[in-house]
Amino acid sequence: MTLVVIITIVLYAIAIAWTWQSLAFLENEKKIGVICIGVIAMLLIALVMFYISKSGVNYATVEIEKSVRNILVLLFAGLNSVIILPQIGRVLGKIYEDEITKEQASKRFIIIFIILILLVIFECGYMKSTQEGILKVYDAMQQ
Repeated sequence: MTLVVIITIVLYAIAIAWTWQSLAFLENEKKIGVICIGVIAMLLIALVMFYISKSGVNYATVEIEKSVRNILVLLFAGLNSVIILPQIGRVLGKIYEDEITKEQASKRFIIIFIILILLVIFECGYMKSTQEGILKVYDAMQQ
């Protein structure tokens, strides 16, 4: 459990630092706002992934489900934040610096969105098998 917490903290630290760097053109207050919005969006996406992947997984108690949900949502949102948020910041920076046109930026945002969709599809399956594995370990500990 401690390892999972450490990994999650490291993921968020990397995501925030990398996104902060990508948003170098913005004032600090706006950077904080963009990063907060991005992380909240990743948390919501991970929460939806959890509920999609939860189908067919039966938890013994609501408390166990909440614990597993919290851990998986935080972990997967952190991972997705590292992958997606800095790329969005980079595209925004290129728009701000007039290095790319709005049409080029739109294409890049579409690519980022496609990558996010592919991540969600892959991660839903992985999240379901992770939940099942956690429950097998829990059941084995109860016997």
